Amino acid sequence: MNFSELPLHEQVLTGIERTGFEQCTDVQQRVLPVTLAGKDVMVQSKTGSGKTAIYAITILQSFITAQADNREVKALIIAPTRELAVQIKADIDELAGGVKNFRVGCFFGGVGYAKQDEWIEKGLDVYVATPGRILDYQKMKKVDFRQFDIFVVDEADRLFDMGFYPDIQKMFSLLRPVKERQTMLFSATLSTKVRHLAWQFMNEPKEIEVQPEEITVKEITQELYHISKDEKFGLLLQLLKQDEPASCLIFTNTKARCVEVSKRLSMNGYQSKYLMGDLPQRKRLEIIGWMKSGKLRFLVATDVAARGLQIDDLALVVNYDIPEDYESYVHRIGRTARAGKSGKSITLADEEYVFNLEAIEEFIQMKIPVIWPEDLPEVEDKSASYTFRDLVPRTGVRSSSARRGGTPSPSRGRKQAPRRAPERKQRRPRPAAPPKQHPPRRSAKAYADLSALPLEERLAYYKKEYLGNQQPADEPVKKTSSPKPVDAKEEQAKKKGFFARLFANRGK
Repeated sequence: MNFSELPLHEQVLTGIERTGFEQCTDVQQRVLPVTLAGKDVMVQSKTGSGKTAIYAITILQSFITAQADNREVKALIIAPTRELAVQIKADIDELAGGVKNFRVGCFFGGVGYAKQDEWIEKGLDVYVATPGRILDYQKMKKVDFRQFDIFVVDEADRLFDMGFYPDIQKMFSLLRPVKERQTMLFSATLSTKVRHLAWQFMNEPKEIEVQPEEITVKEITQELYHISKDEKFGLLLQLLKQDEPASCLIFTNTKARCVEVSKRLSMNGYQSKYLMGDLPQRKRLEIIGWMKSGKLRFLVATDVAARGLQIDDLALVVNYDIPEDYESYVHRIGRTARAGKSGKSITLADEEYVFNLEAIEEFIQMKIPVIWPEDLPEVEDKSASYTFRDLVPRTGVRSSSARRGGTPSPSRGRKQAPRRAPERKQRRPRPAAPPKQHPPRRSAKAYADLSALPLEERLAYYKKEYLGNQQPADEPVKKTSSPKPVDAKEEQAKKKGFFARLFANRGK
């Protein structure tokens, strides 16, 4: 369906053309006719399917229609993270570029209140906010929830996972009665909590589902490399030199590895920054801005820090670590194929996270193509001689006088008696440690033989090579008692936990 087939105002169509879109996505085609009619909806939709445009177009159309009748329409959009809230505001601003007197403000924590106070004083038509900050303004009586004609909850499942379910309930209770407002709720999954919220606070919402199995991975070129943990960064350098991506987003499972990979990339000539939850908010937004504008080509991030991060025309996604959650794999690689575009993803499978692979391939219902790293360009790793401690700058310990603003110590300036050097005992020379040797890279023939094996045999190979006779941490001891009836959901949960915690006790 073309957007021109919808009952949209000319200014809205002009804004859509400005963004470069002509055809509706599947979810837009199914939801927009309902929301433009003023009805409530709860929509199951994955990230990158175009759901932001649904409520942005609906709000803008309502604003223009009300403006012609000398009425006001105000909307409140709730997002789980600051980055997503900033992205939503940017998308709405781009869509409404030619609409006069249409003002959008963004409210989130981690920064001061001054600029956000100015937005409220000037008057806004759309409030995009995270739960904590907008409720702060409500408590200060600077924002009245009864003024909102449209209420949008984006990524409801993530909001609930982050503990905001009571806050969302409170917001609903502060709004107008259900028949005096329009409510739109979007979630990757329509869980029991989501449905209960819709039943309690929405006006006969139309339920529209896009099944999780309808995951768009066909447009993404997926590659899987089996590599040892010690050789993984060297392979990453070779792949980057071979592909030379215009932009690249690299995912790690831990904050420590996120910093390490970013520092090592920079040492090898790849301008890189890292994104994780510990960074100050202003720094996070600055880095995201560099990536979106093209000033930064390489960004290393954790899953939590990258939530809501949208980068147009992202060339490559690298799973430096296989994600511990199979849904995270889809969210990661989906960032390079947004709005129906094609993209490429590379996954590096090492002995630490390879056991997460089975659940991922089962979820996406396909075997990720295994590639042997042959004919790759030779690359010298300039960070090979450094340890992680060497790569991360450490701040010196400040003296107590420095912490007090430079107040000198009372003893400063006095002549001190010379101290006697302590006598050192003669120690036996410590034997030199043998040089550390990295395991040789597996031959192409051996690797090809491994990649041709079925998944179960590959996992058995990894268990034998990397675990030895160790028992996985959460594998139960076999009992001789009669087996209990198998519960499918319980077995699926156990399987997922097995891959997430398989190496929990390794090396202990």
